[in-house]
Amino acid sequence: MALSLFSGSLLLLHVMLSFFLVKETSGVPVKLSPQILAKQEDDRVIRLPGQPEVKFKQYAGYITVNETHGRALFYWFFESTTKPEEKPLLLWLNGGPGCSSIGYGETEELGPFFPQNSTQPKLKLNPYSWNKEANLLFVESPVGVGFSYTNTSTDIPELGDTVTAKDSHAFVINWFRRFPQFKSHEFYIAGESYAGHYVPQLSELIFDNNHNATKEDHINFKGFLIGNALLDDETDQKGMIDYAWDHAVISDGLYHNITTKCNFSIGNQTDDCTVAVNQYFDVYKIIDMYSLYTPKCLRNSSNSSSTREGTVIKGIAPHLFSKFNGWHQTPAGYDPCASDYTEVYLNRPEVQTALHANVTKIPYPWTHCSDTITFWRDAPASILPIIRKLVDGGIRVWVYSGDNDGRIPVTATRYTLRKLGLNIIQDWAPWYSYKQVSGWTIEYDGLTFVTIRGAGHQVPTFKPKQALQLIKHFLANQKLPPRPL
Repeated sequence: MALSLFSGSLLLLHVMLSFFLVKETSGVPVKLSPQILAKQEDDRVIRLPGQPEVKFKQYAGYITVNETHGRALFYWFFESTTKPEEKPLLLWLNGGPGCSSIGYGETEELGPFFPQNSTQPKLKLNPYSWNKEANLLFVESPVGVGFSYTNTSTDIPELGDTVTAKDSHAFVINWFRRFPQFKSHEFYIAGESYAGHYVPQLSELIFDNNHNATKEDHINFKGFLIGNALLDDETDQKGMIDYAWDHAVISDGLYHNITTKCNFSIGNQTDDCTVAVNQYFDVYKIIDMYSLYTPKCLRNSSNSSSTREGTVIKGIAPHLFSKFNGWHQTPAGYDPCASDYTEVYLNRPEVQTALHANVTKIPYPWTHCSDTITFWRDAPASILPIIRKLVDGGIRVWVYSGDNDGRIPVTATRYTLRKLGLNIIQDWAPWYSYKQVSGWTIEYDGLTFVTIRGAGHQVPTFKPKQALQLIKHFLANQKLPPRPL
């Protein structure tokens, strides 16, 4: 094989040896062919503009999920800061639907690098990055989100939960084929918001396909973790209104109008209900409902992601509230202007080149949430049957909730989990981060629920230390500390 296919002394050594041996968690060496090594090296991110020095490896690029239509999902992968050959693999998904897991999860929540407000490209190292505990994988899904693309324009109107789950499953299968040294590692999925649909649906596909998968495509799937997650139309919508009233966001009169004129168990509502709900969403214009007690971004930019309203997508869950523009307002962060810095950074040509992104030269700028996805074909009213199935199947399931989030609040999640009907093993109890109460937990038969005190919708943004503690205990299948450390 021609040496021109490879670059650098390390790859020359790979060619000379023909195969490179990598130890998996099982301790069994894995033979990586020169072709696989070359593909991995093509995706290797040597260093990003403005990036601080790090010792862990990172990769970014595209995984084809449908060759016929030319659909490919963009990913960004970080090896663990220590012993990546032993650590589990964690896939993170954001929701929307139509929002970027790289734009939120990686650059503003739990990834290693956070863009900064600067005239030059600049990244800050996140001291609480989740790749301290796992090999960390982000993907922009479905096509049309971020840098992910399709060569078939008719794919976009077909998008919905079903297509997203199938493409995400194809992504995972094909990603393991590109990085087979991680195939035997324990595999987990985590996400937030509309990933309350994405994560269980992808988990179900993996769970079902594992029964008949070949050895090559079997996934060592162990569990999933979802936060402030959209799970059930009826209880999510009821919980939003109850939480808003209980936290002095809406008046007694408006609360009475909504609770008497709206029936959250059905899709179609009366005109009186519509008027009342529109009044509820007016509050989104003046405060950040994703984090009730933090400020909004006051930058002068008219394109500020923290104040921009996304495109109205008809038909997504919850079916009532999705019809209102306020439902699609995208979240700010603890720094309420953090999303502005991310959009500037990821739209820099030199950054896209370093990430091997935007190879098809998409005719629109990178944004946190897609402006091209204007319709969502399918979304079940409840994800609870999937969760119950996976709990019964022995899959580890944790649900968490930042208790300052007004969008998918802790109230809604508590209603939802009660509806699931699981037996309580250990009732409401505090958990600690060092000497402070960080929230409460309740252990059901097969499912653990955790609250994070003082966190908004994006828990790792608002409480990064506690979020890292949460993922550490989830991956180790250990209870959170029940007393001061």
